[in-house]
Amino acid sequence: QKSAARKVAEEMSLVYEEASFITAHMGGGISVAAHVKGRVVDVNNALDGEGPFSPERSGGLPSGQLARLAVSGIYTPAELQKRISGRGGMFAYLGTKNMEAVGRRIQEGDTEAAFYVKAMAFQIAKEICSLLAVCPAPVDAVVLTGGLSHFSALVDDVVARVSPYASVRIVPGEREMLALAENGFAVLEGKRQPLQYHRK
Repeated sequence: QKSAARKVAEEMSLVYEEASFITAHMGGGISVAAHVKGRVVDVNNALDGEGPFSPERSGGLPSGQLARLAVSGIYTPAELQKRISGRGGMFAYLGTKNMEAVGRRIQEGDTEAAFYVKAMAFQIAKEICSLLAVCPAPVDAVVLTGGLSHFSALVDDVVARVSPYASVRIVPGEREMLALAENGFAVLEGKRQPLQYHRK
């Protein structure tokens, strides 16, 4: 997310540490974050399935129904966790995590597949706009990135929903390895200080 936001900042002749962005990393999970002056100040926990539903994660669920299901004895905790993160989202709806396959189904006239892609776009846009509403600074751009940023059926719908409220930039691809390399070079060149993380 930060790598994509830094790229957009550079393209806009802005300094990332002085700008504000909302980023949506859209992959197996979908994380949406508010970046304010170089810091991520809010983000959903996509790893555990929060936020929009994704190819394999359930997204936000009704708390009461989830609590009742958790104590029903139908699933073990591990089975329930797998249904939330791993076998949730698009997989639960359409039986596949492969969005290229979903795209082919849409091209072949599968209205159910098209419906769930629109539903995913709706939830992504909703998550982005919820951060736009509370971001403590004017947002310079919304950045869409991750593997699903190549999936035009999804991206076009998100852009259509968000663009009335903010400029939207697309940085296709996952960028994880590139981000590690960029930051390693920035530390070696003295442009960035490495951070120390400690377990408590």
